[in-house]
Amino acid sequence: MHAHFVLAHPEPQSFNAHLVRSGAAALEAEGWTVSVSDLYAMRFDPCERAEYYSKRAAPDRFDVQSEQRHASETGSLPQAIVDELALMDRADLLVLQYPMWWHLPPAMLKGWFDRVLAYGEAYTGKKRWENGRFVGKRAMLSVTVGTSRETYAFDGRSGDIDLILWPVNFSLAYVGYDVLAPFVAYGVEAGLRYSDPAIIEARLRAIVEDFRAELPRMSGRATLPFNRMAEWGADGRIVPGAPVHSAFIRRKQNLELE
Repeated sequence: MHAHFVLAHPEPQSFNAHLVRSGAAALEAEGWTVSVSDLYAMRFDPCERAEYYSKRAAPDRFDVQSEQRHASETGSLPQAIVDELALMDRADLLVLQYPMWWHLPPAMLKGWFDRVLAYGEAYTGKKRWENGRFVGKRAMLSVTVGTSRETYAFDGRSGDIDLILWPVNFSLAYVGYDVLAPFVAYGVEAGLRYSDPAIIEARLRAIVEDFRAELPRMSGRATLPFNRMAEWGADGRIVPGAPVHSAFIRRKQNLELE
């Protein structure tokens, strides 16, 4: 079994980087092989740019999707993208490790999605969900957040963590992954600044121990449900009788909040 970590944190000594090193060691102890894309250390450019496409389909106007498709068809995708896709193809498990910044992934990771999941190569209209490139592989988010588990509960002041993470998880499911329940490290950023050092140390040590214990047991981890291609009608809307898994895709336009 092979795992690939994508790390999106600018500090090599960050807790996020420590989780990657600890998780990799735990998997290797169980016989896994591991690779890591440290996006900041690699100086990965999160911005899609016309100059990355030497064989342009339309030199006068840069249409990202068209150029990605053309590059996929002509074998001229940027080497950085080819390399990332090869690592993902090799991996049985993909782990995206990042801190929550302003309720979203860092721009670095969003740019990784924009560029690496290239149209034509990573997905097309017919190559997605159960027909996606990464069908049969698993993916998991490992996220650090600043405050407590309670603040990210359904009624917490930070917002429901399951809803906040849904768009990223949905993107992984879109390209075919079986998406595992996320690993969320609570109370990391804020705790480092405002808590008693002994409390911080105990909290972070417990998080690392949990992460090391959880990773080798991925086969038993819950998988998040998403609708499949067969459950969409010709108009792109969910068909009658198909299951509803999320508030993001539902049958009622107006949700009853109380």
